Amino acid sequence: MSDSVTRAGKPGKKRYNWKHYIPYYVMVLPGLIYLLFNNYMPMFGVIIAFKNLDFSKGIFGSDWCGFKNFRFLFGTKDAWTITRNTVGYNIAFFLVGTVLAITLAICLNEVLSKRASKIYQTVILLPYLMSWVIIGYLAYAFLSGETGLINRTILEPLGLQPVSFYQETRYWPFILVLVNTWKGVGYSMIIYYSSIVGISTDYYEAAKIDGATKWKQIRYITLPLLKPTFITLFILTVGQMFRSDFGLFYQIPRNSGPLYAVTRTLDVYVYQALMLNSDYAMSSAASLYQSAVCFVLIVSANYIVRKYQRESAIF
Repeated sequence: MSDSVTRAGKPGKKRYNWKHYIPYYVMVLPGLIYLLFNNYMPMFGVIIAFKNLDFSKGIFGSDWCGFKNFRFLFGTKDAWTITRNTVGYNIAFFLVGTVLAITLAICLNEVLSKRASKIYQTVILLPYLMSWVIIGYLAYAFLSGETGLINRTILEPLGLQPVSFYQETRYWPFILVLVNTWKGVGYSMIIYYSSIVGISTDYYEAAKIDGATKWKQIRYITLPLLKPTFITLFILTVGQMFRSDFGLFYQIPRNSGPLYAVTRTLDVYVYQALMLNSDYAMSSAASLYQSAVCFVLIVSANYIVRKYQRESAIF
């Protein structure tokens, strides 16, 4: 008699052999422990944003101050500056990075030699694996006012005045976009390239028979079929719109004070409030503000995508 039939002859529930799944639970356990200690346990610190923190009384013994820390944060000129920089740079990073990543992925797909293709992938992906500290020193080797490659090798032989890059703000929006794109485009390229490789060659063969040029094949086959990948990355980017790469905005400008107007983002502000000013309540308020806005953005973006193209939504 089948396991799904009871002694009375009535259909019953199928037995669940939980022992079979023990190895899978064991493999998942380290990741769950990491998430618990790294992501969930520190969440109780959110209450610091609503406290007048006094270390002699402790976190729970300190007096409540309501939204005082938030009012002070939004009442300063720094609130607009750090919000503008964080959002503006993320938009620029996404637009420039996406266009360049798709272009490189399409070009890489046209490389017939597998050996050459692997070499190109490695070279383009290599900066992504480098530390921001190393990249900061590389940037300094180019931008230094006294020994920098640009000043000593390019401007000086041409008889032009050296540029104090770490003192002038007008260059840094372009420098930061360039450095971030150079470092991160390899990762995005690999994602788009894997999607292109998965496209059936039958589409391209049929297009060739119909006389479609290479540009038309890209326009009417490759780009439309990359839409699901683009939407997924778009949702993830929107969810991180209020976050910034601390290494990029702290290591590359070398924490230069004259550049704060164009290099200080929310993450840098939180770090400076915490480490330099020891303002734990203010840094907690800024972090909570950042996390709340990121949550709203990613849910809103996913809702809009789900409404018009359900299969492309993340959740």
